[in-house]
Amino acid sequence: MTTINELEEGAVLRLDFTKLAQVAAVGGVLPCAVQDADTGEVILVAYVNEQALRLAVETRTAVFWSTSRNELWEKGKTSGETFALIEVRVNCEQNSLLYRVRPTRGGICHTKNAASEPRNCYYRALDFGTWELVNMDR
Repeated sequence: MTTINELEEGAVLRLDFTKLAQVAAVGGVLPCAVQDADTGEVILVAYVNEQALRLAVETRTAVFWSTSRNELWEKGKTSGETFALIEVRVNCEQNSLLYRVRPTRGGICHTKNAASEPRNCYYRALDFGTWELVNMDR
């Protein structure tokens, strides 16, 4: 079994190709890309159901539906790394969303780099030659 640390910090590519099957079992959710409104950087991809979307719009904060815990997930509620919701965009087929957000504390991901600073969730790049993950934010 892969530990969280190996999954989040390791160099071995272990893509979860079962995630969409898990999401389909939950049902009633849409994928939601999250983008920094100031830099254009993609921060993360999550899932949103109608309840999460309504709460996000009402509170102007990033709220998602946790498909693994089957509950609302208010980004940063425990870590303090919250996002102010600036805009919600809908794709042409109305089957995915884009949250444009502004990190309120500068932090983005629950993981930290070697300097103990929060980083973007997409902090590793795939080395095309070795198929290993290269940490771009140590």
